[in-house]
Amino acid sequence: MMKIKSDPALLAEVRKYGNFDSNACYQCGSCTVICDLASDSASFPRRTLRYILFGLKKLLLGSLDPWLCYFCGDCSTTCPRETEPGEAMMTLRRYLTAQYDWTGISAKLYKSRAWELGALFVVGMFMAFLILFFHGPLVTERVELNTFAPVHMVHTFDLILFGVLAFFLLTNAFRMYWFTMHQSNSARILDVIRGIKKDGFGFTMHQDEKIRIPLHLFITEAWTMIWNFITQKLFLKCAKNVGRWLKHFLLVSGYVLMLLLVVGLLLWFQTDNIYPIYHPQRWLGYYATAVLLFGTVEILIGRIRKREQIHKFSDFSDWMFPVLLLLTTVTGILVHIFRYMGLPLATYYMYAVHLIIAVAMLVVEVPFGKWAHMLYRPLAVYLQAVKERALQKQAPEGVVVENV
Repeated sequence: MMKIKSDPALLAEVRKYGNFDSNACYQCGSCTVICDLASDSASFPRRTLRYILFGLKKLLLGSLDPWLCYFCGDCSTTCPRETEPGEAMMTLRRYLTAQYDWTGISAKLYKSRAWELGALFVVGMFMAFLILFFHGPLVTERVELNTFAPVHMVHTFDLILFGVLAFFLLTNAFRMYWFTMHQSNSARILDVIRGIKKDGFGFTMHQDEKIRIPLHLFITEAWTMIWNFITQKLFLKCAKNVGRWLKHFLLVSGYVLMLLLVVGLLLWFQTDNIYPIYHPQRWLGYYATAVLLFGTVEILIGRIRKREQIHKFSDFSDWMFPVLLLLTTVTGILVHIFRYMGLPLATYYMYAVHLIIAVAMLVVEVPFGKWAHMLYRPLAVYLQAVKERALQKQAPEGVVVENV
């Protein structure tokens, strides 16, 4: 049997990341019963909320449940005590994001508006200085964007930035894997080495016994992560989420497409040529821009109106995420308009503003903020599938995953 220590300060710490009303909760379990996504192997929200109330930090770090919740809101609307379990799960996702981050930056950004605004300002000013000192000649007779911002130089910067952000995001994702598959609250190098020697690539629990997970299950279930990242199909298990699924799917498709165009195909995408409307360079960019614009505006309107359960509470980070993406989209649209209107200085200055906002958003939000859930959620679905497959192999007659 695993020895678990109670941390009496856990509840107070979690509350720093958002709304977490546990005082009125009577542990009736109606939230879990009503949830279309909950199962015997993932009985949230109730089980996860109990971890907090009992101070079971190690079990919370090892839980995938908060990431398997898509916040359809049924649990909150039907809770007889109005304790908002759906929002509590959102708060836990912020808390866990901060725990996965080995730099400690996520915790500071989530708990302090000054830190988040300050980080955006510092990164933005750094980018402004780079543009000021490294931009090319200002050709004013006509628009020559690639003279002002040489595409090869910008592309090199994009690749370096992508590599740096990927490093932070993937190392944080490894900590998520380690906490959840090895039930460890330490991911130091020596602890990882000892853990691998002792428990292999990971384990799950059944009736207080460890069941080691073979490597081939991680390989055969990898498609689960890819498929869920592409389709986000678990949204559709919630009857109320069909509309949200479509809007979320379009938003993610636009973001991923724009990322591909900027990082992988910038030499083709950033050009001084004026292509006809039917050219792929234009309609791919127009599609990505349209869905990003629609998605961010729809999110902001929803948070202002507060009509849906998911928008009832809004953390500062919930506002910064769509606002920054909207500003990036709008400045990109203006660059395109000014370029086609033949306004050189307006094009160059707006391009500089576009880069400043976009880079600040990416550096702060992707590895340390709300954007990180794009990796953590499909990773959680994948790891949960691996655990369940391991138990099915161990007991073909059918057992449930005990997520402890």
